Amino acid sequence: MPTQPRSERFDCLDTLRGVAVLGILMVNIQYFAMVWGAVDVPMNQMDFSPGLNRDVWILSQVFFNMKFMTLFAGLFGAGVVLMLGEESAGHRRHFRRMLWLLLFGLIHAYLFTFTDVLVPYALAGMVIVTARRMSVAGLLGLAAGLIGFTGLMMVAGVAMAGIGGDTISAQTLQGFNPANVTEITEAYQAGFFNRLPYNMGQALMNQLMQLVFLSGRISGVMLLGMAAYKSGFLTCGWDVRRYSIWGGGAGLVGLLLSGWAVYLVLDTNFSLVTAWQAVMAQYIGSLLVAFGYAAGIMLVCKLALAKFARQLLAAVGRMSLSNYFFQSVILTILFVGMPGFGLFGEVERSGQLIIVLVIWAAQLGGSFLWLNKFHYGPMEWAWRSLTYGQQQDWKRIDKDPTPSL
Repeated sequence: MPTQPRSERFDCLDTLRGVAVLGILMVNIQYFAMVWGAVDVPMNQMDFSPGLNRDVWILSQVFFNMKFMTLFAGLFGAGVVLMLGEESAGHRRHFRRMLWLLLFGLIHAYLFTFTDVLVPYALAGMVIVTARRMSVAGLLGLAAGLIGFTGLMMVAGVAMAGIGGDTISAQTLQGFNPANVTEITEAYQAGFFNRLPYNMGQALMNQLMQLVFLSGRISGVMLLGMAAYKSGFLTCGWDVRRYSIWGGGAGLVGLLLSGWAVYLVLDTNFSLVTAWQAVMAQYIGSLLVAFGYAAGIMLVCKLALAKFARQLLAAVGRMSLSNYFFQSVILTILFVGMPGFGLFGEVERSGQLIIVLVIWAAQLGGSFLWLNKFHYGPMEWAWRSLTYGQQQDWKRIDKDPTPSL
């Protein structure tokens, strides 16, 4: 029987979306606080001697890197099926929705951060919508092909970089040296407009890289999200045993792979010769860990555990677009100069962790309080109003309309 569009919300989906948007911050803050090359090759900037800063980097790489972005993309795909079902009704509205999201993404990318994901999500959303009538098995097969092909391209590219042995370092390959690190740092500290040319150039380059090298994974993960929704996985439709065994097993294997990837790069001092192995392990591991995280949240929701925590996370999830933008605005104020504080290159990874915890607390509490009075987050309200061509009611109402993606 064809899947029909749903008019009610699934609290478990909102909760998982809240976890995803909060988890993304742990990685994204690094792109705001220091040169992008320091995210994966931490010697590029900031202290990386044994101690708390190194431990925070390891924590981020094992438990956060690529994991929550994978969750976010999967939920985006699930949202397409949730909103439209398998019927043709609403197809044009979906494209209008994606076009407005594309505009939001372009503003976000070129003014705030080149690491934006809304642009590739909007473009992928225009394509993957055509697959929503496929069976679960068909979606899984197509997703595996896209994700596998993208992974092979990434691993092959890194392997080719290591052909020359250790004559070239990871830092050299990325193009970072003390002089240009200082130049980038000074531009960010000088002010919002001073660093715009660099950010815009990186945004364009990043979008081209996403289109050529990552579109397969992004689209594939969205298809996995569609399959997960149709199978009942993302609506608490699996039984407790199935969530526990499959989720626990996948999560454990994924964390072991991610942990081994971190061990390898540290043990070889980020050698390009073995980097392809670490990339492959992290690539596969991130998918398994994301699945494990999702299964864990579904299990918590199914067993009705931690009710208040779930309410807070669900509020963040219902305002995921607003919270994603809010994170970027706050981090821009903190790390970019006038009119911000210009702390770029000055806050160590341990300090970044503290900032993340503070923002998490603010978004958990702020989203909960906001939705006690308003039905939508500000960005969700604008997105919905533009999509429907008329101003939506902000005030909280008793019955939820069709949920946002």
